Amino acid sequence: MGIVNTIGRRKAAIARIYLKEGSGIITINNREFKNYFTTEQLQNTVTNPLQTAQVENKFDIKVNLDGGGINGQAEALRLAISRALVKLTPEVKPALKVKGFLTRNPREVERKKPGQKKARKRFQFSKR
Repeated sequence: MGIVNTIGRRKAAIARIYLKEGSGIITINNREFKNYFTTEQLQNTVTNPLQTAQVENKFDIKVNLDGGGINGQAEALRLAISRALVKLTPEVKPALKVKGFLTRNPREVERKKPGQKKARKRFQFSKR
């Protein structure tokens, strides 16, 4: 089979993964998966594609995560894992697509404009 390499992005987070057959070990930036994503919700976000494809303990995943916050990183990793699973077994694509795991969420933070308080909020207008 070999190693499958994919990338996932969300907000400012980028996840590069290397997926190969193994025993289900997920290593993120040379740290254990449960030490990196400490909350149950983030752990479920990451492992959802594996559970949907019913291959939870069949692959070892080595991850390089960079940028963004913890939630954006989890969703970027979910997208990368989903793409890797589709590369390996194309028959799982419909199940992953229905749950929305293959859709890149394009929402990014809008930049702050000069002469304004934030991206859209303006300073209070004074008539006199």
